[in-house]
Amino acid sequence: MATTSIGFHGAAGTVTGSRFLLENGATKVLVDCGLFQGLKVLRKRNWRRPHFDPADVDAVVLTHAHIDHSGYLPRLVREGFRGAIVATPATRDLCGVLLPDCGRIQEEDARYAARKGFSKHEHPEPLYTEEDAHATLRRFETLRVGEELALGSTTLRFSGAGHILGAASATLATDAGAVLFSGDLGRPDDLIMRGPDDPGSPDWVVMESTYGDRDHESGDPIAAFARPVARALERGGTVLVPSFAVARTQAMLFVVTDLMERGELPECRVFVDSPMATDVTEIYARHPELHRLDRERCVDVFGRATYTRTVEESKEVSADDGRKIVISASGMLTGGRVLHHLKAFAGDERNLIVLPGYQPPGTRGRALIDGAKSVRVHGRDVRVAAEVVQMPYFSAHADRGQLVSWLSKCAAPPKGTFLVHGDPEASDALRCKVRDELGWTVDVPDQGEVVELG
Repeated sequence: MATTSIGFHGAAGTVTGSRFLLENGATKVLVDCGLFQGLKVLRKRNWRRPHFDPADVDAVVLTHAHIDHSGYLPRLVREGFRGAIVATPATRDLCGVLLPDCGRIQEEDARYAARKGFSKHEHPEPLYTEEDAHATLRRFETLRVGEELALGSTTLRFSGAGHILGAASATLATDAGAVLFSGDLGRPDDLIMRGPDDPGSPDWVVMESTYGDRDHESGDPIAAFARPVARALERGGTVLVPSFAVARTQAMLFVVTDLMERGELPECRVFVDSPMATDVTEIYARHPELHRLDRERCVDVFGRATYTRTVEESKEVSADDGRKIVISASGMLTGGRVLHHLKAFAGDERNLIVLPGYQPPGTRGRALIDGAKSVRVHGRDVRVAAEVVQMPYFSAHADRGQLVSWLSKCAAPPKGTFLVHGDPEASDALRCKVRDELGWTVDVPDQGEVVELG
């Protein structure tokens, strides 16, 4: 019998850079191909050639479109990968927006480094280009949830993972049994996405552990959003919502629409000022079969907003001091058009800044939560007089209890369970919880570790 192994070449000891190489005899399948993000020590890994030869990989299986799962694909192709990239149709659609945008950012960063002279290279190059991303998109093949596809000596089947549009868990049938890669798992109580499918009967499980050390806060997220927003609108202010383009923007539109229809928020203008979020929202509207909003409800929710694409339209939104809600990227105030709105609206005490998610240390979002009276934007200090509230209710990830609940639905205890895609504290906390509640032996692999299944 052929040897079967998993190489953990990313998302081991960290929440980014998901890359898992499944080898079954002569067949090599890479599950996810993400960028390392965050700390510089992690980002430097993107520039190292992988510990496997990309030219030897037969196929890539992509669980979803987030950049920490898909963003290394164009570089993989530049390094010699020539196989198919298999994803659900909606994941392919989202990658058609996200990957070219990531390539543009890589090019802009390289030009900026060259202009400012802070790169150690005389002529800094991007990790990959927008053109590389478009070439990569031509390698995509789509597979719907529930269908099967032969990949050499393995067979692939997708099941629903919730989380974001198109996200799927991937089961690969091997000589050592069925290996289930969870991808990122969504919440069963998500406002828009349906919960993940049950795991079935895997022999081996590779599961994410992003929220492995905590549970989401209880409470009604819609009611929590309504109270401060109603206050701000009643005093004639602008509500600024920094938001991720995928999933978060669409959830915010759903919440705003629901509250206005029930009369709990006054009718006002709603703007989505992010070309990417606009494109992504159109993709959500094209796939109502994948979420909780039917076609008619998509029209109500996504038709609520005015979508601004041009810089001139964005400037008009910033110049308008009337009552309104502005949803704009990025979600952690690290860049993008939202920074221009921050400069325009942060200094007015009538206004409100809603931060609907986790804000890591070192970001402007965290500074606002910590009570900063000013933040640095585009080289100058911006006074903060607006009300600031954080909404810790809108994560798209399953929490600790939900992860254990999902795992407990395996038809029988797997031969092995591996926890990935989590900070060390989160992964180890989840390991202990699974051990104590389910009685299973669980491993937390190291970066670069290769585990033989058998």
